[in-house]
Amino acid sequence: MKLHRSVAASAAVLALALGSALPAHSSPVTPAQVAGDTPLASVHEGATPGLDPLWRNKLDGKRQVEMWAHSPSMNRDVPLAVLKASSPNRPTLYLLNGADGGEGSVNWVLRTDALDFYADKDINVVIPMAGAFSYYMDWQEDAPSIGGVQNWETFLTKELPGPLEQALGANGQRAIAGMSMSATSSLLLAEHNPGFYDAVASFSGCAATSDPVTNTFVRLTVNRGGNKPEQIWGPIGSEYNRYNDALINAEGLRGTPLYISNGTGIMGEYDTPSYLIEQGVSPAEAPIVSGRIAVEGGVIEASTNACTHAMKVRLDTLGIPADYNFRPVGTHSWGYWIQDLRDSWSTIARGFGI
Repeated sequence: MKLHRSVAASAAVLALALGSALPAHSSPVTPAQVAGDTPLASVHEGATPGLDPLWRNKLDGKRQVEMWAHSPSMNRDVPLAVLKASSPNRPTLYLLNGADGGEGSVNWVLRTDALDFYADKDINVVIPMAGAFSYYMDWQEDAPSIGGVQNWETFLTKELPGPLEQALGANGQRAIAGMSMSATSSLLLAEHNPGFYDAVASFSGCAATSDPVTNTFVRLTVNRGGNKPEQIWGPIGSEYNRYNDALINAEGLRGTPLYISNGTGIMGEYDTPSYLIEQGVSPAEAPIVSGRIAVEGGVIEASTNACTHAMKVRLDTLGIPADYNFRPVGTHSWGYWIQDLRDSWSTIARGFGI
């Protein structure tokens, strides 16, 4: 059984208590405090050894570059698509992919203008391009079908931030955002490490994971990688499962600017054949793709809509504010998440104080 509370929680309390003693431009909790004695990743710029990813040619090689980090806990090289800020001492946004993990063609780099959108915001953007079907959690059991050891929380919160932000010349501020699968992760990583992130954004996700219904949602994703949720956290409702339930642990978000969005599952402007044709889908295929989105994407988004409203109730009960974007229409598809990049920017910028 993994430890359920890291030293980061205690560090957060101490750091917040010291308040004025900390640099105004930095997050209250530092990478060193979160990492503790965890061995750190080694970070490199250039092509990831042994990989020829689909997204590599989308990077301009100037401010948009490929980097990679070796994770000691997973003993693997993790590729990163990175947008470098145009000036030093700037914040960093960690933007997580959905179920694809960046390993296929359904990710932020290939499906959106994310790197172009953030270019004039003068921030660093880091997109891990691995972790398919992992939920970016630390698993209790290995998963050979998706690479063996799955210690994504350890990698993303302990091993990576210190050396990566040093390499980027960043200023100690950071935010995290995710969609679909990683919408859960973005909330959870922030909850486990209060004060570490200056803002959090969650697009079309399900915070809860430990009741039979929401566990089924996780199962549908994890099964696609040939695994089952019990490999992550053991039985439904177990102590480790509840520790990794972002609805239960919502108190950890107190004091952090939050952007939380969801559609209803009803078709909207980004689901129509005409929009899909504008995005490069052939006129012959567009109606078929639109129909599939309406059915599959509609059902998924309606489900996450219920989850997201449950999270709002939980946060409201705790007295924790958030910027909500409950769209009256919209399926589980990229057009809406592209819009979320734009709509969430004011929340993230407020967290950074810019």
